[in-house]
Amino acid sequence: MEYIVEKIGMSRTVSDNSTPVTLLRLVDTKVCEIGENKRAIVAYADTKAANKAIAGQQKKYNLTAEFNKFATLTVANTEVGALDVSPLNEAKILKVSFNSKGRGYQGVVKRHGFAGGPKSHGSRFHRRHGSIGNCEWPGRVQPGMKMAGHMGNEKVTVKNELISFDAENGIVVVKGCVPGYNGAMGRIRIAK
Repeated sequence: MEYIVEKIGMSRTVSDNSTPVTLLRLVDTKVCEIGENKRAIVAYADTKAANKAIAGQQKKYNLTAEFNKFATLTVANTEVGALDVSPLNEAKILKVSFNSKGRGYQGVVKRHGFAGGPKSHGSRFHRRHGSIGNCEWPGRVQPGMKMAGHMGNEKVTVKNELISFDAENGIVVVKGCVPGYNGAMGRIRIAK
């Protein structure tokens, strides 16, 4: 089963063995249409402005204006309506997927951990990547060459142990950290 969540932030358990935890809030979700293999079209609220296509979907599924984003999830529901969150009560391990924090365009020292060159004596080789080519053959840069470029803002999935689930407030507490910034939207999937 899958759920859409918002990352609240990190905290820790208050006990003899303090454990770092991440707090995730379940987003209010409505099941609009159930297909085969428990795959369903769901609607949830987002800050995105509605356009005519979204307005048509809202009219088709009799939704209020707040439900303006749609996704496809695997759900436990057998009929349309509010999302069934009861499987989270028995869950032990979750797969958490978020986009990592974007770092923009970065050089090879930060992006790949290159050492760089001497810092003094006019080497003119400090934080650069150095030679990337080869001689006559194949006469091109090989795919996968570690170079400067865009870093972060990629989908990252991690496995986390479920510490607790507060069904009344929709708060999921998982052990350890998850990628992304506070306030980011992501998905959780029950692994065990």
